[in-house]
Parts: sequence; structure tokens; C-alpha cells
Amino acid sequence: MSSTLEIDYACRTEAGDKAENADAAGARVPEDELLLTKGAAAVIADGMSSSEGGREASEVCVTGFLSDYFSTPESWTVKNSASKILGALNSWLYGQGQSRYDSPKGMVTTISALVIKSTTAHLFHVGDSRIYLFRDGELERLTRDHRVWLSSEREFLARAMGVDPHVDIDYRALALEPGDLFLFTTDGVHEYLNDNRLRSLLLELGYNLQHAANRIVEQALGAGSSDNVTCQLLRVLALPGEAADDLYQRITELPFPPDLKPGMTIDGYRILREIHASPRSEVFLALDTESGRQLALKTPSVNFQDDPEFLDAFLHEEWIGRRIDNPHVLKVLEPRRRRFLYHVTEYIPGQSLRQWMRDNPHPGLVRVRDLVEQIAEGLRAFHRLEMVHRDLKPDNILIDGHGTLKIIDFGSARIAGIEEIDSALERGTPQGTLSYAAPEYLAGDKGSNRSDIYSLGVIAYELLTGRLPYGERETMETPRRRPVYRPARDFSGEVPVWMDAALARALDPNPAKRYDTLSEFLHDLSHPNPALIDDASRPLIERNPLAFWKGLAGLLLLGNLLLLYLLLR
Repeated sequence: MSSTLEIDYACRTEAGDKAENADAAGARVPEDELLLTKGAAAVIADGMSSSEGGREASEVCVTGFLSDYFSTPESWTVKNSASKILGALNSWLYGQGQSRYDSPKGMVTTISALVIKSTTAHLFHVGDSRIYLFRDGELERLTRDHRVWLSSEREFLARAMGVDPHVDIDYRALALEPGDLFLFTTDGVHEYLNDNRLRSLLLELGYNLQHAANRIVEQALGAGSSDNVTCQLLRVLALPGEAADDLYQRITELPFPPDLKPGMTIDGYRILREIHASPRSEVFLALDTESGRQLALKTPSVNFQDDPEFLDAFLHEEWIGRRIDNPHVLKVLEPRRRRFLYHVTEYIPGQSLRQWMRDNPHPGLVRVRDLVEQIAEGLRAFHRLEMVHRDLKPDNILIDGHGTLKIIDFGSARIAGIEEIDSALERGTPQGTLSYAAPEYLAGDKGSNRSDIYSLGVIAYELLTGRLPYGERETMETPRRRPVYRPARDFSGEVPVWMDAALARALDPNPAKRYDTLSEFLHDLSHPNPALIDDASRPLIERNPLAFWKGLAGLLLLGNLLLLYLLLR
């Protein structure tokens, strides 16, 4: 198996008997890191013949998708990236059709797009252009025609780009095999060459894709096609793969730095003092000798020199930090040419939120809200890029002299787009501090935005009460009983009932019952939510039947013991 994705493609399009060719097709195979993080893409589109701007619509869709898809964040999944691009293209086509042609049919086109990333093919489709898979001598149609037949002779396009403000896109993903051949056609081909004929042609035409595309178009024209005729072929020559030994070699290209001491200089950074040390890493205050700027330099611990999973996480931390630009997330800086493994970040003079909480054990509601809002703003930066921090806790948050918070330590973060890339490593559940980790991690779940919201809820609860909502957790074992929320008001009378209800929802052991977004949680921390207040005021037997019956059983036992005592006197 090759270490990189290798693809060959060819295309042929003809106007046929029509005066104008409203078909468009294209492909893009990047040669840089984008091939790994975003993959390769191919698109075909057929502008509707009754649409005044059909040709422009198809060209805009093909060129726009091939350009804009590769501009989306590398951390996004293929599905999220492509869906956002297609939604934006559809909105533009619809708006242009209304403004320029005063018609919902002004700029209408089909589109069928294929993105190949790592070892998976992702298909996006609307309309009646087609994508086929030719594998092991068999031809399989992967898309369905969005047509409605009024009679045996009359039919119309039921779904297309540019018809409505919103479009429903078919999506499908399938595992790839080396040698897979994808065939893209517009209706000028497949209405005149049926699936059996296309299969026969592919069997006959051999390895030259351009010759095959030319031959299929010529056959369609020869069969009497009166429409525009387009055929695009894409073959997977090799799939990326990485053996464990290759992976280890890649992530250990840079040696570990020497044992750093104040006064030493490494790659132009003079070490001033050690800021933090743990079994996993060390952080030093350093001076950039060229700019005179103070920076933080983080190095991995030599204890993990032979641990590829740790080294992979250390590299991902730098990858994430250089892609997030938010005032509440620690910025990882572009280093000069390095001779050793480390990364450079901005220096934040201040302390951890953990230390601040020790120094300020009773912050008021206004201060707590401010701190929680800042943390949430930093988390939003992760979530917008389809990342989950997964190790949010007071020790991983810095607060400077101005009261500004910054989230640090991204080594446990989950990156949806990177997870789509096959790896010899198993990136499983995070190994963070259990008391702040969402319960679903204990069951092996990889976590979601709601998992980060749970961790933020723990921090908010601790800021208000000085306690943890479910106490200290010291084992990864799933608790036998569902943990019961202890109201924050039990420890702090300053917490209003409605705020306590918001905390309880954020801290629900069931992620499906938590807030879906950070904005909802923040709103309910500042504004009473009638739905939550009504829920909190329900009788205990409705809110928590187990607690009710346990309490009742306890009272009955005490009553019986008291009665027995009185009888025996």
C-alpha cells in the first residue's frame, strides 16, 4: 500500500447537436498537504436546457466546488465541508436566478460530486447526472435520478441546484479499493447508452482513461444523442496507508531536545526559566533572540520517547494551535527552522484557573458568569472547526493579570477531519482528569460538543460552590448507579433556583439531555428558563423516582426502629 493517494482522471465533453454546451466537469488532485487533509475531488454538472443561465450555473458549480472545498478548514469533515459549499452555491444560484432572470428556473443545474479522502469515497448528488463505480468488471450506479415521470413520455427534474433557497443533497460514503474506477456522465450519455453498454465499453477500453472517455462520448453521439454529452473518468491507482514502523519514523523525525536549563539557547530561543513541569511535558519561558519577544517553549518528556500515541498527540497539539485564532485559546506560533521536537506559543503571564480558584474561593455570580462566558468563547473556536477539546479543567485554563482566560493543552482534542484519515494509531477516548470528564467517555465514546459542555458545567459548578457536582472520580470504571445531581444551592444560597436548573441540565449524565449548544447554556445562566424552572419544581417522585423511594424507605425504616424501641421500653 502506498503512503499517498494516487489518482488518474480524464474528461471529454461535447455540445452535440445543440448550439451551446451547458455541461461542465472537472477534477482537482492537490500535490501538497491538502491531498492528505482534504483529499481529491471530481465534479460533473448539467445546466438545465430550459434555464436561461444553465451554462453559467453548471460552470459556477464545478469551478466553485473545486475551489471552495479546498479552502474549508482542514479540521472539518468531508461531509460538513462539501455540504456548506453546496448550500452556498445553491443560495447564490437561486439569488442570481431571481434577480437577473426573475425566475426560479433562471440558473438551474444538476451536480454530482465525488471527494476521495484517505480510503473513503464521499458522494454528493442532486439532479440526474450520474456517478458509477466500476469494480472487478461490474458496473454499479451510485446515484439516483431525481426525476418525476408524468407519463411514459413526459418527465421533469424534481430536484436541482438553484430551484429553491434550500436544496436537499444526497450523500453516500463507501470504502475504496485500489483500481476502483468512477464514471461520471450527464444524461446525454446514459440516456443513449444503458448500464450494460457502458459496462461493455469499460471492459473493452482498457487502461487509457482519455481514450475511454473519448470513446464513450463518441458512442453516445453515434447512438443518436441530441443533448450535450459529457463523460469523466477517475481511477484510484493507489490508496494511502502507513505501517506502524513508518508512522513511528515520521513522528520521530525530530529528536527530543536536550535537558534544558536557564541560559541555554536552542534554535535561537534562550531559556530563561522553567514555568511548568509534569510527567508528560515541560514548559519554559524563553526569549526570542531575534525579536526580543518573550515566548513559551513546550517540550515533550523523555519518558514518552518511545510512545507513538503520545508523540502523535503532541504534534496534533501544535497543528490545532496554529489553526485556531481566538483571544481565549492559547496561540501556537510558527517556529523558525527546528532541530528538535518542541512547539512555541505565546507567553501568558498569570496563573492557572485552578490557582485563581484557590485564591478566590467565593467569587460572585457576575464574576463566575464572566469566566464561564470566556471559556465558552474559547470552546466555540474548537467547535466551529469540528474539534472537541476533551480535557477541559481549571488546570488547563490560564488567567492573566487583566482577567482574560485562555484554554491550553490540546493534546487530547478530537479533530473530526483528521479522524477520517486512516492511521496505524488508535485515537480512542481521552485520558483526562476523570472528575471533569463527561460520563460517556467511560463507556468508550469519543466525545462531542456536549461532552465539552459537561466539563464547562463542572467548572461553573465548582466556581459557585467550591465542590464537584458528583464528587471526585478516581476510576475509569462505569458507575453501577446513575449519579445523582446535588443542587448547587445546597452549598451556596447565592445560586438562584433557575441557575441551578441550568447547571443540572449541562451536567446531566445523559448527553442527549444536555444543552446542544454553548449559547443555550450561557443564556440560561443569565436568564430564567421557564421550562427548566417548571421541571425543577416538579415533585421529587417525578424528577427522581429512585431518590424518592430510597428516601421513603429510609423514613419507614426509621419509623419502624422508633416503634420497636418504644415497644421494648
